[in-house]
Amino acid sequence: MSEFVLLYRSTNEAYEEAKSSPEAAQRAMAKWLAWFKDLTDKGQLKSIGHPLERSSGKVVGGTGKTVTDGPYAEAKEVVGGFSIIEARDLNEAAHIAAGCPILELGGSVEVRSIAILPATMPRVSDMAHAAG
Repeated sequence: MSEFVLLYRSTNEAYEEAKSSPEAAQRAMAKWLAWFKDLTDKGQLKSIGHPLERSSGKVVGGTGKTVTDGPYAEAKEVVGGFSIIEARDLNEAAHIAAGCPILELGGSVEVRSIAILPATMPRVSDMAHAAG
């Protein structure tokens, strides 16, 4: 089994529509919770992840380390959150992602394999102890 990250993308309009009223927000949340429960029951959900703030952020890029505001207003879709799942392969991970409630609002789910670092790579906890 391998791990995959699911990046949830949607337009700001779809996001606003999903929370247009307390009832709409409750219905949307119920669908997400039911989907996460199903993935958990099947042993596929490794980490529920976190929603991401949609209205603020920074992008640092280039050799000059230029800092710009992001996410960009002109971007069609914004990454709104992520989860980590476990699947046999990329095809199974995509099949799992096909059940995501964000698709009902016209959003998308980017499925990416999580790379395995070589055993010789230092662990973050080891690096923190060495620095302190």
